[in-house]
Amino acid sequence: MELINGVFYTGSEVIRNGRMRVDADGRIAYIGSREGSDPDNRDAPVVDLAGRTVVPGFIDVHIHGGGGWDLLRGNPEDFEGTARFHAAHGTTAFLATIGPNTEAETVRIVDNARKAQSKGIEAGAEVIGVHLEGPFLNPLRKGAMNESMFRPPDIREMDRYIEASGNTIRLITTAPELPGGEAFVRGLVDRGIRVSVGHSDASYEQMADAVRWGASHTTHHFNGMRPFHHRDPGTAGAGLMMPELTTELIADGVHVHPAAVRFLFDVKGEYKVCAVTDAIAYAGMPDGEYGHSVVTGGEVYLKGTNTLAGSSLTMLKALHLVMQYTGRPLERVLPSFTAVPARQAGVDDRKGTLEPGKDADFLILGEGLELLGTYVRGICAAGA
Repeated sequence: MELINGVFYTGSEVIRNGRMRVDADGRIAYIGSREGSDPDNRDAPVVDLAGRTVVPGFIDVHIHGGGGWDLLRGNPEDFEGTARFHAAHGTTAFLATIGPNTEAETVRIVDNARKAQSKGIEAGAEVIGVHLEGPFLNPLRKGAMNESMFRPPDIREMDRYIEASGNTIRLITTAPELPGGEAFVRGLVDRGIRVSVGHSDASYEQMADAVRWGASHTTHHFNGMRPFHHRDPGTAGAGLMMPELTTELIADGVHVHPAAVRFLFDVKGEYKVCAVTDAIAYAGMPDGEYGHSVVTGGEVYLKGTNTLAGSSLTMLKALHLVMQYTGRPLERVLPSFTAVPARQAGVDDRKGTLEPGKDADFLILGEGLELLGTYVRGICAAGA
């Protein structure tokens, strides 16, 4: 397939009146100006973009479900349904995010995630691994989670999950201030797993320790963590001030105020903000009651409380909101949705930017940045 007459945001430059060729293996074979040299050019179906925009596909490292499909339930059909739902909103790859549960259930779910990743999703976003959000969390910052499932850090328990997942756990959210936190964080880093601080009451000083041990990420920044205070910078302040930390952001204007979204981008920059949805099963569903959750105006709360219980956000909606809240142009927002999550998930060697040799994961956007087509490894997963 060859796409011509497009505006291509590659991740390093904007190519106008550009051309991109996708090979039979679903990788980018050439991207550049329409008049540029393509030594391996050959007959292929041609798509005339007529000036439309092409960007790398969005990568979501924190997603629990959507469209009624629930990764916390973790059946095979939940991975497929979630992948298809979010592909229709611009996501081309994601970490299946699993919350605190019994050990037996966690083993079952990560095994199903492994199978979904190995099998692949037809006409959907690619499962690129697992994000374990717990169970090694601080009950003081439990949010909507079931604290009865929280447990002290235990690297031996983690090893059982790693084995069941086929070594596909890429990210874990934990509270490093808990007893045993140092050995746990160091053990995870030694095993090649990125450590994120979340649902944590860590002080600034404890965060400095966690960074020294190898933590490099924060989970849904500002939410589920010790807040910033000028005499106690806390977990949130550490994320703002420590350059080693990349900060997740749920940019729905509810979890984080629009002004705080702008502030985070101003302080950290687009290469240290990782946009996520934290979408749950009810993303895309009508307002109403769903078990212990209530969806109202697209916001999700625990029934009978004002506690947020995940979001109904999509990555495409988040992109529009971030541009609105920050006033930044597309190219100064896009890395947070593409290159940064690819880096944090450990797949930046093949995803996150439009470059020869990388997977042909891309979106075709219209004049108002509306989604016209989602392509995963060169195959149309949604839209045109």
